[in-house]
Amino acid sequence: MAEQPVRAWRVVLDHIERDLLDGRLRPGERLPSERDLAIDLGVGRSSVREAFRVLEVMGLIRTATGSGPQAGAIVVATPTGGMSQLLRLQVAAQGFPLADVVQTRLVLEDAVVDALASSTERDTAEAHRLLAAMDAPDLAPGEFLALDAQLHLALAEASGNAVIAAMMAGLRSSIESYVQAGAAAVADWPAMTERLRAEHRALVAHIDAGDAPAARDLVRAHITGYYAAAGLHRLPASDTSGPSAPDSPPREDPHG
Repeated sequence: MAEQPVRAWRVVLDHIERDLLDGRLRPGERLPSERDLAIDLGVGRSSVREAFRVLEVMGLIRTATGSGPQAGAIVVATPTGGMSQLLRLQVAAQGFPLADVVQTRLVLEDAVVDALASSTERDTAEAHRLLAAMDAPDLAPGEFLALDAQLHLALAEASGNAVIAAMMAGLRSSIESYVQAGAAAVADWPAMTERLRAEHRALVAHIDAGDAPAARDLVRAHITGYYAAAGLHRLPASDTSGPSAPDSPPREDPHG
């Protein structure tokens, strides 16, 4: 009996999911009222409200009280906010091993730079602004690495793939956390800063030039090079498509 409320709000979620998949509900349309859903599905109104709260947190609906065209629960489908929040919570709860986060980042950023470099309508204006911000001489390691994470997110957003952008946004806090923790293990931080600046500039230059293979090679080496230099844990050895030496010593900066 104690599990009935959980089953009830899940019934509401499943019903709304089916309506979305079958095209009976679309972005911009209003969901049935709490009362109507409760009657149709044979559940309590409190279960409908709970389902609405879950959907709102997930970024699938927005709710407003009162009357008029904006009142009630309306499908908005903002996956970036919902997916990002769910990933951030999982990361905060240490639901993902660090090596898995880095491995996922390699897959995502490989796709990001490939899409950007291959596009004839790429927009790297925000990336260039962040590159300039990272050139400031008085940045503390934390400030520099926060800009670093922002640069990689800006590239993901510019790629045009909303799912990848949402996943990168959700992983951003975890990425910032491990790169900042690793900074303490870097013996020569000023040299590392110059290396990262050079790699960032080369990466964006490859994207601007439309050189997808070079951009992909560099973003992999950039991520795994820092990972190794910071003395972090080993990446899974099962990935044979990416860089083959994530545990090797930091490579020399090819641009400096």
